[in-house]
Amino acid sequence: MSLIKSISGIRGTIGGRVGEGLNPLDIVRFTAAYACHIQENKTVESNTIVIGRDARISGEMVRQIVVGTLLGMGMDVVDIGLATTPTTEVAVVKEKAAGGIILTASHNPKQWNALKLLNEKGEFLNAAMGADVLQKAADEDFVFADVDSLGKLTTDDSYTDQHVADVLALDLVDVEAIRKAGFTVAIDCVNSVGGIAIPALLEALGVKRVEKLYCDPTGHFPHNPEPLPEHLTEISKVIKNGQVDVGFVVDPDVDRLAIIAEDGSMFGEEYTLVAVADYVLQHTPGNTVSNLSSTRALRDVTARYGMKYTPAAVGEINVVEKMKETQAVIGGEGNGGVIYPAAHYGRDALVGIALFLSLLAKSGKKVSELRKTYPNYFISKNKIELTPDLDVDALLEKVKLQYSRFEITDIDGVKIDFPDGWVHLRKSNTEPIIRIYSEAATMEQAEKFAEQIKSVILSS
Repeated sequence: MSLIKSISGIRGTIGGRVGEGLNPLDIVRFTAAYACHIQENKTVESNTIVIGRDARISGEMVRQIVVGTLLGMGMDVVDIGLATTPTTEVAVVKEKAAGGIILTASHNPKQWNALKLLNEKGEFLNAAMGADVLQKAADEDFVFADVDSLGKLTTDDSYTDQHVADVLALDLVDVEAIRKAGFTVAIDCVNSVGGIAIPALLEALGVKRVEKLYCDPTGHFPHNPEPLPEHLTEISKVIKNGQVDVGFVVDPDVDRLAIIAEDGSMFGEEYTLVAVADYVLQHTPGNTVSNLSSTRALRDVTARYGMKYTPAAVGEINVVEKMKETQAVIGGEGNGGVIYPAAHYGRDALVGIALFLSLLAKSGKKVSELRKTYPNYFISKNKIELTPDLDVDALLEKVKLQYSRFEITDIDGVKIDFPDGWVHLRKSNTEPIIRIYSEAATMEQAEKFAEQIKSVILSS
């Protein structure tokens, strides 16, 4: 059993002993700590927390515990039911709430769940806020409300429709162009909340035909829910055989978007943001941001428009803070996470789909042709399981020393920039692993970079 505590929330496998998995007692402890933090630090009058969840099997159990704990802490709760992560973020702002909790473990398999914690802006907590919640949970530094001060619960299942309406209202979403294009779209929503939100969005956009795979929100994931090429073979075959213009795949909470071309080939998760940024920059000159583990292609596309690209530490809140600092008009993460400030400061696959379809309709190109217009890089994504005896900090120092003749960035793990590519290694915030990402002009070279670093780690 695993329990991972980070500044953005608490994530773990369901069950186990207290402190070893995501069980009812730990859920109460972290929810109460979060409520206490909000009560002490909120900048709005509201005493409301918005709750939304993906369709995981454990979701209803976790929801009941979280809602009951918040009511017991004297917080009012607006439960928006089955909802995507970006929908919940939008709902926090619309409700003028004091915060929000999203019950989702994102791309993790079915045995995992998590509490993702939001502030009153519908954005993830920053490092200081997250650290305060973790400390309060460790100290059990919270007091439950008396009987006359218990919170009130209301439900509102309208927020998916509201979110879709907001996406259609964005200036750069060209509904008429999409409708005229008469697209046929295939989708794989991994039997989670994307199965509710994505068909609703595509219908509203005027997509001619939708081929649906796994759109029943049961939480029984038909394949590994992380939208990586090796998990997307079935939808690829559907597209090849079905005269489909484009395929979209989302993770269980719909903040990541993978795109598949009309010939069944992978557009590349890294290139979701690149393509959307290209479209935005065509119409809205401005800066861009992505995290250190994202492709250089965004930097290159940004330079085409004479704008500035800035890297950020991994983690959505780090990207958001850097976007605000540099007044970026588009940003996100190379895992298919598009953050478009004109909508809101959160990764949003609905926004990504609407902007990509607008680009596709106006370009007159096939998806495979559009992909060829962007710089071609290859990223190799590797990981090493952590063991109790592995000193990660010492390991990172060893790597820095060994490659000190190259450009090193250490704001988040260690990134080594070679003349013909880069390697970034860092401890994951969501899994007990070290991630090793590498990029080069060929996959062979990218994998060679990764193997060099892995050999240094394994020899430690």
